[in-house]
Amino acid sequence: MRMQHDGPSRPALPRRAGDASYRPIAAGLQLGTAHVHAIVQSHERCVALGVSRIERPDFTPLGRADLGVAFQRNRRLHEQAAPVMEMLYEQIINSQSLVALTDATGTVLHSIGDDEFMGRANKVALKPGVNWSESTKGTNAVGTALVEEAPTLVHADEHYLHANHFLTCSAAPILDPRGNMLGVLDVSGDHRSYHPHTMALVRMSARMIENRWLTDSCHHDGRNVMSLHFHSRPEFIGTLMEGILALNADGKIIGANRSALEQLGCSNAALRQHNLHTLLGSTVGAMVDRFRSPLAPPLALHLPDGRGVHVLARFNWPVWTKLTDAAGALPSAPLALPPESTGSPDSTAAADSSASTPPSAEARAPLSLPGTSELKALRTGSATMDAVIDKLGRALDSGLPVLLLGDTGTGKEVLARALHADSSRRAQPFVAVHGAGLPATLLEAELFGSPAAPGKVLAAQGGTLFIDEVGALPLPVQVRLLRLLQEGQMLPAGSRDAVAVDVRLICATQHQLREHIAAGGFREDLFYHLSGLAVRVPALRERSDIAVLARRLLDAEPGGPALRLAPDVSALFLAYPWPGNVRQLHRVLRSASVMAAGAGVITRAHLSDDFLEDAAASATISPRLAPANREEETAALHVPQSLEDLELVAIRRAVEDAGGNISMASRALSISRNTIYRKLRWKRPA
Repeated sequence: MRMQHDGPSRPALPRRAGDASYRPIAAGLQLGTAHVHAIVQSHERCVALGVSRIERPDFTPLGRADLGVAFQRNRRLHEQAAPVMEMLYEQIINSQSLVALTDATGTVLHSIGDDEFMGRANKVALKPGVNWSESTKGTNAVGTALVEEAPTLVHADEHYLHANHFLTCSAAPILDPRGNMLGVLDVSGDHRSYHPHTMALVRMSARMIENRWLTDSCHHDGRNVMSLHFHSRPEFIGTLMEGILALNADGKIIGANRSALEQLGCSNAALRQHNLHTLLGSTVGAMVDRFRSPLAPPLALHLPDGRGVHVLARFNWPVWTKLTDAAGALPSAPLALPPESTGSPDSTAAADSSASTPPSAEARAPLSLPGTSELKALRTGSATMDAVIDKLGRALDSGLPVLLLGDTGTGKEVLARALHADSSRRAQPFVAVHGAGLPATLLEAELFGSPAAPGKVLAAQGGTLFIDEVGALPLPVQVRLLRLLQEGQMLPAGSRDAVAVDVRLICATQHQLREHIAAGGFREDLFYHLSGLAVRVPALRERSDIAVLARRLLDAEPGGPALRLAPDVSALFLAYPWPGNVRQLHRVLRSASVMAAGAGVITRAHLSDDFLEDAAASATISPRLAPANREEETAALHVPQSLEDLELVAIRRAVEDAGGNISMASRALSISRNTIYRKLRWKRPA
């Protein structure tokens, strides 16, 4: 019987000889009939087991040798859970609580908490080595969660033992990718400190541990493993809401996280009867072809019942032989307008075929091949981009920290990977971390880890650590990063011993860091340490190689060299300002290649409507229509004009500030995009 199933309304709780009628405090918390019924069932199990409510229970912990065996057996669970436990504790600190981790039998492996409450908890043996199954401690969150295999709250005198009535406990089971019980994560505290959000935090933390376990399995499994990250809404990919499937090189599903099971509406055993083709109608080779580029957007696929999902694939084997492939760019001749096919389709097909077949563990090799230069392969004839590549090439093995500046989508990570692949560190790890979007505690644990779970800094030992959006790092993380750069060593959380660190640091940001420094959001001393070599990556509108990039991106699509741009589309691309940079170009071409499948030539009819609308608006703002510069525009404002003229000036200014992005301008002005199009077109001269 599971907690989530409704039970009878307000059931009477069991009575034992000599006991007063039991009236749970938690009933006043309005937790619902399902919760009350689960407590009833647990108490009935305790009665059947002969557990005494008033006699002192067995608080004897495992002996040192037995505890050592239990800890060794669950070492991996502890490694995955420890940093999450620290983050969870940061959310409940000073609340008279502790965080505990148990194994699948209910034996406590590790606990952290407020000193004063830890002392009280030790009196009831809520400490490592003590077993908290229902058979030994009666109804309690850990033991009942193990029986129910579901998140469980046990509050105050809902605990079967009188000795535990001062507690409020929220626990969630931790399952492996095959649905087997690994252990339980629990938050216990003084019942007066009960907060309804605690259970939500525990459930989210348990899912984080499960996801870490699954991801770790995918990356360190001896076999070739592909992980699929999916959700019906693409913005949820990369969050705790995403489903994760682990598949072997044959496309057979070998594991899933809990969100995947919930979204697919099936059990773990039933899911493992599927493969990639029967579940999503795709193949491993198609996934490799699509996601060999780290810039590739999610792929829209359909489940057997017709529901749509968006999917990203990640691999623990190399899926490209050159970094330019990873950037979605295969080496080819410069593009002429109108373009004609160059290169050999047979050779391209052969490259695709070899990339689609995962090599054995023994055959895996560094991304950079002997005698090749990934930086040089990124040259496409743009003077501004070639200057960036020249600077990075001269700093290849200088040891200087590199700071890549530029708008989002300009390819900063691709450059960082190329710099690593050409350097003497190429055989060591390249580890990427995104500095935005995570809470400070989570990001700090992600970077610096703990003795039990080394973070990304140590994962990059001997290689390269790439921090994207370094300008968004919280100040506490900036302090630790500065210390790392100054001392060449770091102190993992909870450790007394510093660890020597040897990494090449490459950072990237779209922020104006000097403005960020002036506003107090970024440390000036860290800025000077990071910018040993600061290089500005040009926006796509500042480059002269749009035609070459378009050809290479199209060559990397499933349609390959067969797809080309119509002359008017090529001209449109050259005139468009590309506010989303290379990433936007990639998205537009990918969408167009799907629409133009079998046509051979991409025409305007194959381009998405939103892109055509933005392109039309960008073309509307021309030298004939807009003032030559801001001084001219300002002077014009001092000449008597109609309200309509003033409105038009404001619209033009907003569109210019938005880099030609009509959607962004409409949000800034709080008017619709159609209004902007209409106003600009009304003023078009004859």
